[in-house]
Amino acid sequence: MEQAGPRPRDPQGSTEVEAETESPEGLARPARVPHQPRVADVNRERGLAAGAVRPARDADTARGEHTHGEPPIPRPRVAERPLGEGRPVVQRASVRGQILDALRAALVAGELTPGEVYSGPALGERFGVSATPVREAMQQLALEGAVEVVPNRGFRVVERGARELAELAEIRALIEIPVVLRLARTLPAARWTELRPLAEETARAAASGCRATYAEADRAFHRAVLGLAGNEQLVRIAEDLHRRAQWPLGGEPVGRGRTGLMADAAVHLALLDALAAQDLNAVQALLQKHFAGG
Repeated sequence: MEQAGPRPRDPQGSTEVEAETESPEGLARPARVPHQPRVADVNRERGLAAGAVRPARDADTARGEHTHGEPPIPRPRVAERPLGEGRPVVQRASVRGQILDALRAALVAGELTPGEVYSGPALGERFGVSATPVREAMQQLALEGAVEVVPNRGFRVVERGARELAELAEIRALIEIPVVLRLARTLPAARWTELRPLAEETARAAASGCRATYAEADRAFHRAVLGLAGNEQLVRIAEDLHRRAQWPLGGEPVGRGRTGLMADAAVHLALLDALAAQDLNAVQALLQKHFAGG
């Protein structure tokens, strides 16, 4: 039997593997198995440098996650438009805030009668929303003392008397007057001139005869005055007291009319003049009168 010579090598240097198979004539003959390409050859064909790592096909395989043909896990969608365009991002809080502002305005205007009970569904129908944001807004008003919860019925608007209004005026005077007097001693006249547009806005709101519009402008003016002190907690507490003082009294006509609102707004302009002149006695007298009027 002839001995086989050395096995041939392919041009790339890899050795072909031979296996014996039986021919139809019953003679054994070697079967050739195609050579396996080396890694360096594959990389050279793909244009990769030596030692380079083949890029992953997708992010999952790059992280080493083996999906085995499973569908990818949905990823969070990224907003395709900037915030503020189209529909608001936070809708529920926005609706609740709008309803709260509308209810506060209705309280000041006397549209919600003191002593009356209002249900969430009825108010929701009025504002064109569901009862849920209305209940949430009414819960906030309950915390502020404007309404009280009536189980299985809704919310009753609190009836306030002259004594409560006088107590609120006293507290406001104790908190705000010392702060404004200190500011009058230290701030230049130019700082008070900057607040004149806000005082003029209260006069325009008063001329409209809308108590809710005037109440908002009135609070904005006092908020700006106290804001010069740089104490945010003071501003928040004072505004809460101011808002409560603006609610109408129970069993009486709704607050002051257009003439009364205009007289109240005139105090703002006079107050700025006294502050610019550093007339402390006039400042204190004007504020005490202003607080007593609500």
